[in-house]
Amino acid sequence: MIPAAVAALPRDVRVLMAARAARSFGQGAMVAAFALYLHALGFTGSAIGAVLTAGMLFGAVLTAVVGPLSDRRGRRGLLLGYEAMTAVAAAAALATADLRVLVAAAVIGGFGRGANGAAGPFAPVEQAWLARALPRSQRGSVFSLNSALGFAGMAIGAVLAAGLHLALHGTSLVTVDRALFALPLAGAVVSFILVLSAEDPDLAAPAASAAEQTARRRRENRNLGVLAFANGLNGFGIGMVGPLMAYWFARRYGHGLGSIGPAIALSFVLGAAGSVLAGRMARRHGVVGAVWRMRLVGLVLLALTPLSPAFGLAAALYALRAAFNQGTAGVRQALAAGLTDARRRGFASTLNNLSLQIPRAAGPLLAGALLHHGHLELPFFIAAAFQLAYLIVYTRAFRDQDTAPPDAD
Repeated sequence: MIPAAVAALPRDVRVLMAARAARSFGQGAMVAAFALYLHALGFTGSAIGAVLTAGMLFGAVLTAVVGPLSDRRGRRGLLLGYEAMTAVAAAAALATADLRVLVAAAVIGGFGRGANGAAGPFAPVEQAWLARALPRSQRGSVFSLNSALGFAGMAIGAVLAAGLHLALHGTSLVTVDRALFALPLAGAVVSFILVLSAEDPDLAAPAASAAEQTARRRRENRNLGVLAFANGLNGFGIGMVGPLMAYWFARRYGHGLGSIGPAIALSFVLGAAGSVLAGRMARRHGVVGAVWRMRLVGLVLLALTPLSPAFGLAAALYALRAAFNQGTAGVRQALAAGLTDARRRGFASTLNNLSLQIPRAAGPLLAGALLHHGHLELPFFIAAAFQLAYLIVYTRAFRDQDTAPPDAD
């Protein structure tokens, strides 16, 4: 059913989904290995958190520029620029272990933070392009399927990272981890070729009277403001846990990448399954109905994870939580894309991503410091509190969006 559904989609949608899959392998390997690589190089928890935070802030600056720019200049050229930038950063990290080069490459390439296969800080461009090519009725299911592809690829990447460690047992950990930068390099090259074959979408939108435009703009701005506030709560909660999860497993249970990699991979596999589930639930309960049901379960699992007495149980809870929490990413992106008309969709996607990224960037800095001082449970409880607040705000603000009239495509 899924292959047939994909084949029926517009060509540009299929190209963008394939590019996402290509990127996701390297992203998955980096989520599993990058923090451990820095740890092996002698970085403290605080220093690791600082590197990840710097990468997120750099990505936030790029997001603020490229999303609105794509509404005026087109999408394809910007995505090609992202792939080229990622390829250069990965090649630099692969070529040398110099710490200054590595940190610069990590900040530019966003290594270790994961993006579910999306184009990092250029994700608003990608999301706006997809939304332009799809009617509102298809966005929830297609965005969810796109998210599932990214999770599946990241799972494979995490397994590849762990498999390489096991296959090269006895080889320097630093040498093995450095070799893994070949994966994001290859993904960027393949994605560049794919995006190059796509056609830049027409950005024109139907004309409307001045009064209609003013009323619509006020409504859009109000919705976008609430979305930004809700995302800020969610982003900080995500940043407290996600980017440092591999490091937390190592600190809490003393495990290495050989066992942490498969645990991270399982979370991506279940995230992919959760994305498919979210798409189906959205058709039955609406986007907001699917989000609050799934995220509530994920919230409980998040709070239980640090209380686990053994690595296996903690890994299972974390992976299961990914299905209910991260699995809603696609339908949430679809809702955000429908809050404006086509002429402001890059801006809307930018605000959606930026309002997540900036608070998320603060998370690793605080969580890294807490972990460095031995507070191994506190980041999870802080994250749970912020995500509960997010769920309340999001549900109250957007519960009527599922019955909103079709937008101007």
